[in-house]
Amino acid sequence: MLSGGERARLMLARALAKPSNVLVLDEPTNDLDLETLDVLEEMLGDYAGTILLISHDRDFLDRVVSAVLVPEGDGRWQEYAGGYTDMLAQRGEDIAREASPKPAAPKEATAPPREPKAGRRRLSFNEKYALETLPGEIAALAAKIRDCQERLADPGLYARDRAAFDEASAALAAAQAALTAAEDKWLELEILRESIDGT
Repeated sequence: MLSGGERARLMLARALAKPSNVLVLDEPTNDLDLETLDVLEEMLGDYAGTILLISHDRDFLDRVVSAVLVPEGDGRWQEYAGGYTDMLAQRGEDIAREASPKPAAPKEATAPPREPKAGRRRLSFNEKYALETLPGEIAALAAKIRDCQERLADPGLYARDRAAFDEASAALAAAQAALTAAEDKWLELEILRESIDGT
């Protein structure tokens, strides 16, 4: 009596209502409307356990997953951190499909390009990781800058050891540049996070 979309929503609701620490989902976005898809993304984002899913929906993968497993051929699989877009950036190419050439379909039979799904932007795995690790990097760089400044504060260092003075000066300049870049990146990501949380 139920349509395909209704059956999919019912199965997802039953699976997510039961306590579990592992979910295995095969094409969970099939036959879902945008509202249900948004709810599914939120529930999977809040899920405390491990989720293994297969999906052709690259946008969905970018919003939900923290790692992508890719077949590399000869029975080898490679794991990449982040979503599908992150995998492409790390891999440098899309997944190659080696298949026998198929006869070209008539132009009338080709499907129109799929419209991108509307939905909220989420932080990628790399962006979340950077937000978590950048404060520690900033603190370490600030400590390195203080150390270099203390060494350079020695009035006799230049006369006593010119090489040490030059080394400390170069290290100070490099640490200051790295600190500025890290602070700018953290501020950019924090603004992005706040804009996402505010939507």
